[in-house]
Amino acid sequence: METVLSTSKLTKNFGRLCAVNRLDLEVQRGQIFGMLGPNGSGKTTTLGMLMGVTNPTSGSFTWFGEQATNLTRKKIGAVLEHPIFYPYLSGQKNLELNAMIKGADPANIPKVLEVVELTERKDHKYKTYSLGMKQRLAIASALVSNPIILILDEPTNGLDPMGIAEIREIIKRIAADGKTIILASHLLDEVQKVCTHFAVLRKGSLMHCGPVDDVGKGEETVEVVAFHDDLSHILHEFRGSLSVKTENGKFQVRMREGFHSIDLNKFLFEKGIVASHILTQKKSLEKQFLEILQETQEVKH
Repeated sequence: METVLSTSKLTKNFGRLCAVNRLDLEVQRGQIFGMLGPNGSGKTTTLGMLMGVTNPTSGSFTWFGEQATNLTRKKIGAVLEHPIFYPYLSGQKNLELNAMIKGADPANIPKVLEVVELTERKDHKYKTYSLGMKQRLAIASALVSNPIILILDEPTNGLDPMGIAEIREIIKRIAADGKTIILASHLLDEVQKVCTHFAVLRKGSLMHCGPVDDVGKGEETVEVVAFHDDLSHILHEFRGSLSVKTENGKFQVRMREGFHSIDLNKFLFEKGIVASHILTQKKSLEKQFLEILQETQEVKH
């Protein structure tokens, strides 16, 4: 696969504060790459360096295997902060101005309005738009120049659940059109539902990087309900059990690697016990994210 972005020991200091610390990342063409981390983790600073808004203290990065130039940046559309639109102009007119400033083909405007679902409101003044519509127009303005890569910094910030769902579907639609998307967010749910790959940042340092599909691989927990007086003891006897605990009347059996719910069910059946409820629970991104952050804190102590 083609590497569209590569960073090498990318670092940004503000005085004594190290906002981004020796960051190594690679983004491949066609990925929806999520940069995940709490506020203050260095996501926005990283995006700012990649877009030439601020200069790195040290380290380097390349777009499409080349040093960043005005030409390479023309292949990138970005929504880093809320862009400035004219409140008394319509969405259409604002995009026409945007296209003129960027030297983009205004013939692209109808398509991008359709992508962000603003076609019906294109002739309405910007000041009448809801927060979600304003954010969608911002994405449209980044798409006007038909970029190869789209960068979004916290695209659902401040939106209600419906607005978040709309942005999520738009991002998927843009990716389906073949564009690479780099998205910074502190929302685990957003990254898990939208992204193909993700990196976890904490205080400017890279904690984890990999495919979203790998989340939950490996360790499994099986939730069990069965009517038996000594069920806890029997579950402990199962050789695939790492640990057994009770939550809300249900037993949570943490499984050894290579063991699954089917093995546990078979074991119980052989003991003459029929489970009325058995459910495999994979590790969620939230759990993995918290574990990654916890591990780094433990290493420091």
